Amino acid sequence: MTGVLYRIAQFCVRRKFIVLAVWLVAAVALVAISHRMGDNTNDNLSLPGTDSQRATDVLARSFPIQANGISPIVLHARNGKLTDSKYSGAVNQAAADLAKESDVASVVNPLTPQGASALSKDKATGYLSVGLKVSPGSLSQEDAQHIIDAAAKPAEAAGLEVQTGGQLGQKVSKPSTESSELVGIIAAMLILTFTFGTVVAMLVPIITAIFALLSTLAIIRILGHVATVPTVAPTLATMIGLGVGIDYALFIVTRHLRGLHDGLPMDESIARASATSGGAVFFAGGTVTIALVSLAVAGIPLVTTMGLMAAIAVVVAVIAALTLLPAALALLGPRIGSLRVRRPPTEEQARHGMWSRWAKDIAKQPAIAGLAALAILIPLSIPLLSLNLGQQDTAALSTSTTARQAYDLLAANFGPGSNGPLIIAVSLGSPAKAPSGSSGSSGSSGSSSSSSSQSDPRAADPRLATLQKDISSTAGVAAVTPIQIDTPGTSAFFNVISKHGPAEAQTTHLVDTLRNRVIPGAEQGTNMHADVGGSTAAYDDLASKISSKLPLQIIVVIALSFLLLVLAFRTVVIPPQAALMNVLSIGASYGVLTAVFQYGWLSHLIGLNGAVPIVSYVPLFMFAILFGLSMDYEVFLVSQIEEHVHAGEDNRQSVISGLVTSARVITAAAAIMVFVFGSFVLNGDPTIKQFGVGLAVAVILDATVVRCLLVPALMLLMGKLNWYMPGWLDKLVPHVSIEGAEFFAQRDQESAVERDEMTVA
Repeated sequence: MTGVLYRIAQFCVRRKFIVLAVWLVAAVALVAISHRMGDNTNDNLSLPGTDSQRATDVLARSFPIQANGISPIVLHARNGKLTDSKYSGAVNQAAADLAKESDVASVVNPLTPQGASALSKDKATGYLSVGLKVSPGSLSQEDAQHIIDAAAKPAEAAGLEVQTGGQLGQKVSKPSTESSELVGIIAAMLILTFTFGTVVAMLVPIITAIFALLSTLAIIRILGHVATVPTVAPTLATMIGLGVGIDYALFIVTRHLRGLHDGLPMDESIARASATSGGAVFFAGGTVTIALVSLAVAGIPLVTTMGLMAAIAVVVAVIAALTLLPAALALLGPRIGSLRVRRPPTEEQARHGMWSRWAKDIAKQPAIAGLAALAILIPLSIPLLSLNLGQQDTAALSTSTTARQAYDLLAANFGPGSNGPLIIAVSLGSPAKAPSGSSGSSGSSGSSSSSSSQSDPRAADPRLATLQKDISSTAGVAAVTPIQIDTPGTSAFFNVISKHGPAEAQTTHLVDTLRNRVIPGAEQGTNMHADVGGSTAAYDDLASKISSKLPLQIIVVIALSFLLLVLAFRTVVIPPQAALMNVLSIGASYGVLTAVFQYGWLSHLIGLNGAVPIVSYVPLFMFAILFGLSMDYEVFLVSQIEEHVHAGEDNRQSVISGLVTSARVITAAAAIMVFVFGSFVLNGDPTIKQFGVGLAVAVILDATVVRCLLVPALMLLMGKLNWYMPGWLDKLVPHVSIEGAEFFAQRDQESAVERDEMTVA
């Protein structure tokens, strides 16, 4: 691999203008195409084999409008009632204008008999129930805003407050991330300037990472038109792409500056840096990518797609570091040392600096150092024992968003459960029939949510009536809506309103009670099957599925990482050590995440009003991302120690030397990651805050407590056993050199022989 990377770097150095031009044209073209196509993210959940998915399938087949979801546009009169003449005309006009929108399939007006349940008791608040012809996920933010404006213009002109909930409201309530990105980039610029000592050298990793990030986001935006890309995916890709992009460039530029200091020619220094540290970058990026792609093991489309989008960010960052960066360094040439602000310590100074003293202190008492690390990690992990996976909670959004304001208005006037109704989807083996003697309409097509089944005598079918009665009398149920039946009479549905909010544990308990006790009892002896669906039930199913798949995910990632480390270092001792220590640091970060969000400790410091549920897929993603990033630091540290072992140093001295050599770079790389991840706490989306806090804390713990304390202590205690490799396995494992020391040693030897032969000649 070293030879391949070396040749790629040589090409990029010699053809720097071509490489830079290709990157520039490709980035501009991707951004231009993606902007023309527009955003098309989609949060639709597909969970094959779950109760909620079966309910969705029934609705999609017989009630397509209901399957697309119903979004409430809330109208609130600060003074008076919606039924007052000065408001009623505006409400009716808003409903009429909405119905004219091409993407709107139905509108239920709270001032009509069919929409009476959408009018509050004091008649000051009501909501227009909007059904769409298309999935809300297929609408752009502009499309959603256009639909909302159709209702808002006449209502606001009459003095009504208008707020939008549901998926329409979520679509236009996305918090901006620009401030987070800017804070992360500024922090990275300061850290790089301090690390390199020159402003020009600092700019190279920043520009490389930005080019890679712009290309990544453009690719993700384009893929959103051919795949279901969740709305959180671009932000997650931004966090990861920006962090690893800067870090990978940091490793290569650091090696390049060291090569120049050692007297290498400019072009040779760039090529060698790309082949040596570039090899570590390739290995580290591969580890992170494998960890993210392995999320597909969970078998959850949403999680698989998010993993793939994040993996794209890592792959593009690696490609940029191995091609764009060498070309940029070649273009700068000796100017990379311009605008110097400080002179980094020499190798001789580093041997007697802070990290040298730190390493020697650990070497004196490695057992105490290891116990001190565990004394930090284990207590932080304790809250993990009470971790409960939940769902995205609109109640935790900023009060400035329309989705949150609609949520609050609905909760205050219709009860908290109105923000996330459960849907009971029923499949009937024989068509529903009205009991003998009943009269009324012959049926309801179910094609419009404005139709009422109260006049449909088939709703009194004993099977449906018993089911609805049993559910309405269940503890925790505030209300049920009338039964809707399709024309053939073989499918039906009705909504169940919980007494509690969608994200509360009581609602999850209600879903379990309905599925495991109430519905099975009502189905006995009937030719009928019912499922509990809706977004609230779907997120409960997602949490359950992730909980069941998380152990498998952990095993797969650890196994793959174990194999990669065996290949890298040819030892069976260091890989399990790395896996155990990574699990310890990730467990501690889970504990902090639980304390801050689930317990609500110090949550006000990150812009929250109290405890919020931990979104079910956050821990799963954190594990994949953090295990991969932890391997970056593990590879960088252990490869430095191994280099000193090969140079003939004993175990104690090689650990000290390796820590001294790598600690400054690891600390700088980790600090950049911490600021990039931590800056996303400024984001108004609670889910993004959870990623920001969890990833930042994990990197802090991994780069300080684990890499600079626990790993050196354990390697000192293990001694020569660190490099144990059974003979039979040594014969099977191919020889892989991450940084290619052997390649360049042989190459330099051959060059020396050639020079000697020329001298003799």
